[in-house]
Amino acid sequence: MLVHMNPIINRRHFLEKSLLFGAGATYQSLLPAWAQSGRVMTQLPGTLSGDDLTLVVEAANSLVAGKNAPHITLNGQFPAPLLRWREGDDLTLRIINRLQEPTSIHWHGILLPFQMDGVPGLSFPGIPGNSEFVYRFPVKQAGTYWYHSHSGLQEQLGHYGPIIIDPVDPDPVAYDREHVVVLSDWTFEDPHRVFSKLKKMSDNYNFQQRTVREFFADVENEGLDAAMANRLMWGDMRMNPTDLSDVTASTYTYLVNGHSPAENWTGLFRPGERVRLRIINASAMSIFNVRIPGLPMTVVQADGLNVKPVTTDEFQIGTAETFDVIVQPEADRAFTLMCEANDRSGYAAATLAPREGMSADVPSLRPRPTLTMKDMGMSGMGMEGMEMEGMEDMNKGTMGSMVMPETSSPAMILDQGEVDHSAMNHEESTEAAMDQAAMNQGEYTAAVMDHSTPDNNTMDHAGMADMDSMNMDNMAMQTHNHSQGPGVMNVAMNPVNRLHERPLGLENVPHRVLVYTDLESLAPNPDTRPPEREMELHLTSNMERYMWSFDGVKFSEVNEPIMFHQGERLRLTLVNDTMMPHPIHLHGMFFDVVTAEHQHKPRKHTIVVKPGEKMAMDITADAIGDWAFHCHLLYHMKAGMMQIVSVKEPMT
Repeated sequence: MLVHMNPIINRRHFLEKSLLFGAGATYQSLLPAWAQSGRVMTQLPGTLSGDDLTLVVEAANSLVAGKNAPHITLNGQFPAPLLRWREGDDLTLRIINRLQEPTSIHWHGILLPFQMDGVPGLSFPGIPGNSEFVYRFPVKQAGTYWYHSHSGLQEQLGHYGPIIIDPVDPDPVAYDREHVVVLSDWTFEDPHRVFSKLKKMSDNYNFQQRTVREFFADVENEGLDAAMANRLMWGDMRMNPTDLSDVTASTYTYLVNGHSPAENWTGLFRPGERVRLRIINASAMSIFNVRIPGLPMTVVQADGLNVKPVTTDEFQIGTAETFDVIVQPEADRAFTLMCEANDRSGYAAATLAPREGMSADVPSLRPRPTLTMKDMGMSGMGMEGMEMEGMEDMNKGTMGSMVMPETSSPAMILDQGEVDHSAMNHEESTEAAMDQAAMNQGEYTAAVMDHSTPDNNTMDHAGMADMDSMNMDNMAMQTHNHSQGPGVMNVAMNPVNRLHERPLGLENVPHRVLVYTDLESLAPNPDTRPPEREMELHLTSNMERYMWSFDGVKFSEVNEPIMFHQGERLRLTLVNDTMMPHPIHLHGMFFDVVTAEHQHKPRKHTIVVKPGEKMAMDITADAIGDWAFHCHLLYHMKAGMMQIVSVKEPMT
């Protein structure tokens, strides 16, 4: 019997139907061979290779982290089968959907015709329930990639798997054996219930709030006045300095190849071997800090493309990123692969060992970091340490001579302008009415703006001249010309490039930490032309209402795509006006991360944009078609943080 999955999945109904679907699969682990502990990658059974493959999408009930759970499988496996292709092959991939709801597969990071990209409603209509679809495309690249559903929240239910593409030329990376390491997050809640909770209260899963003990520690370190000012400021802003991740270990179990830490997935090695770890972050919402205590890692590939080898002790991997590393354990002992969630609420872990059954100490979770003024886009304003003159004015809703709205962040300029009622989603009329009422309050008019200009969304920089308590030297305040409706709660006043910075919480660890500026493409960039055109796009949100968008417009209200012209070279600047990191993914094309002006910029398909950051990427628009461009945090994308990039033929 086929399983019916309603748009809002009822897990009890799903479970009952799954039991009827196949009793043979019930109460068993459906782990594919590549994901089983202690297996060697060479010629693993269950790996799908060749140029003509079939994947069957269906529902099952089996063990996940030792508990029975309904989920989605491909070819009866969770995680999905490892696909092993060869550069230069022409693929035929037949997808059989045995669900009664539509599904899809997006080939993440793969260069292909846009009709084969697998985004329902954009590049194709999706794969209806009880039907088939055939993907056909040539393999133009090599490296480590992955695939996942782009339909609803199916990715959270286990609809993902790894891809390895072997190069047609000799691999520049030498290694003796390899292991695929797929990181993911699993919740036993219905994903739609998770999203509903976030919409009602965005920090629903954050149980790591600041404590009284921390307050007294701050008093001891900073003094009573500074500690009080700090707490009052964050309270006035109605922001949470511990809001590092929307969905945490309070509902998530973090997995390595489908295994929880207690299940101790083990990758084998012989002492002295060069072991290649193909690490894929296939999670829905989690960013991991990865390290192997006692074992350095040499990064040789990022997002499937070779980079100049760089040795490190820890790196952060954003959702949807991939990193290949080489390790060479000399000792006849076990090592722990520690993958700590960036909010420190939990971790995934595995073991590298000479023999099955061995284990090493698992490091304790490190203290939870907190956000700073830099994460609010206030870098270079004398506020990073939170100890500045005039803090008491901020607690009264003012900043120097500039009065800030008490209904929102006094540390951000809320530049609302007029409301475009036609852009509102009238199905959310109650929310819109509440937002409109808030916007009509007099506090919003207190922000200093220059109304003499045609664009009322442009800030009056002269009105900031009296901000004596801040360091205004060499600071260029940014202007904002995008929508300032209810979906834009905050605007970063002074975003800066942070590609060279260690991620939050890793600033002061005593060992090496990879940063984006450490990465250089192994081969020269294929297009070294200077940009012909520049664009700027803002990552925006109203975190309290769990509204996420680009330039203040959520995807359901986008009227025009972002236009690229075939063959042009352009520079796209991203400005993160939110206080959360966002792994931003461009379909169909790689981009060159502007870490420096040289010909070996790292080329990626996904990059984590830090809070308060302003960074740039150079893009060659070489792929005709409509492509998705979105935050790869699943619930952010569902809430609206997605756009369309349309590459059109140049005008004649």
